[in-house]
Amino acid sequence: MLPFNEINNTELIPYTQIDDLSFAIKNGVLYTEIEEEVVICISKENPEDSLNYISHSDGKYKIVLLDEESYTELLAKFKDITSTENMKNFSSEDEEDDEDSLDNFLKNDDDLLSSENSAPIIQFVNTLFTKAVKQNCTDIHIETYEKEGLVKFRIDGVLVEIAKVRKSAITAIVNRIKVISNLDISETRIPQDGRTKISLGKKQVDIRVSILPTYYGEKVVMRLLLKSDSIPTLEELGFSDHITKNMQNFLKHSYGMILITGPTGSGKSTTLYSFLQNIDNSQKNIVTVEDPVEYNSFGINQVQVNDKVGLTFAKALRSILRQDPDVILLGEIRDTETAAISVQAAMTGHLLLSTLHTNTAAAAISRLVDMGVDSYLIGSTLLGVLAQRLVRKLCNECKEEVIISDEDSKFFGVKQNTKIYSACGCKECNNTGYKGRIAIGEIITIDAPLLKVIKNNSDEYFINEHLNTTDFISMQSQLKDMIANGETSVEEAIRVGIKEL
Repeated sequence: MLPFNEINNTELIPYTQIDDLSFAIKNGVLYTEIEEEVVICISKENPEDSLNYISHSDGKYKIVLLDEESYTELLAKFKDITSTENMKNFSSEDEEDDEDSLDNFLKNDDDLLSSENSAPIIQFVNTLFTKAVKQNCTDIHIETYEKEGLVKFRIDGVLVEIAKVRKSAITAIVNRIKVISNLDISETRIPQDGRTKISLGKKQVDIRVSILPTYYGEKVVMRLLLKSDSIPTLEELGFSDHITKNMQNFLKHSYGMILITGPTGSGKSTTLYSFLQNIDNSQKNIVTVEDPVEYNSFGINQVQVNDKVGLTFAKALRSILRQDPDVILLGEIRDTETAAISVQAAMTGHLLLSTLHTNTAAAAISRLVDMGVDSYLIGSTLLGVLAQRLVRKLCNECKEEVIISDEDSKFFGVKQNTKIYSACGCKECNNTGYKGRIAIGEIITIDAPLLKVIKNNSDEYFINEHLNTTDFISMQSQLKDMIANGETSVEEAIRVGIKEL
């Protein structure tokens, strides 16, 4: 009936200069330009969905059939454009009353990209998810104040303001988030935690939701979590070859303890899960204890801590030891009791992976001793310690060359009048001056000379003094090289918490 032509595996650009664009998309009809001619694109899998619309187009445009992959990609691009327009419509400058537009508020569509005709509140929440995934955001913050609300994205470890929302819409937005997270929309006095899973085209995203009552209303923080099949491998983490090789050697052991240290947001959980990717879960019983469970993973037994019912890290760890585990991932060693059980597990034939909140690798050893772990046990259980940071890289499109100040040259041990680069900001980097992050780290292997130092004096200072006589490469020296090479700025090096050299 219609002269269809097929196009397969072709990257197409949306053509939006159509009066009834939303109606066309609803009927499965997309527009693009091929050789400077506007054409109609429909799915080869379900062409009948679009016949009614096409029959009213009076043959104005040629029609082409797209394979499922090309059609889905083009549809996602159209929805992204629609999302951008929705975000603009929710500026706090627009004071229109939205009460009438909340009729379909509780409608919950599984695929967020197919909801262009949903209520405006739903469109706004959908927009947040779409933009967050596109911009590689890790957290979405929705904050409520006296006269308006703020929406912020955490991108590359730093919060960036995305939009201001008028106060009348904030409650509806928070309630929409509660609905899709299976939380109580009538409860506003106590904190609530939940989870939800969304579909954005071909991407599945797990979201951890935390809601906190504040003075002017509720504050929402949503953590976007990687799917287990998206977790990077050890090689993809971005560490130096020296560190990657050492970590691979640690994971060859059948028992012992491996620690990852660093502040919140330094990528410790991702590194731990990349360790598990390196271990064959079909032949080993892997059990995790987390607060909360970060990434849902098939083949791994995951336990979530629940203090309300008495399921603490220590209690869960004791029970796990009766479950015949080969590998134990412990979210964090928080107290003396957990530290003691962890050492016991590592000594009795289990490989234990965990984290500590210390700034350096040497400080992790001092912390264990402070928690009551005997120094002689450290030598027989601890395989190694990795301290890490995620450092933002300067945007190559807009970074500016400057002369390092005398104060900074002394602080970082860089020669005076050295040319370095500073952040500026442009469209390519969302005016932040930075684009992407790189992982840096320092790794300690517990050997006989280091163990002798620990037995004599476990203070961080003496451990560092010993490490300086070996081939140990500190994070400070790596940052110094990054500053000199124009990869990052002095301000970023200070932000990640590096001490004076």
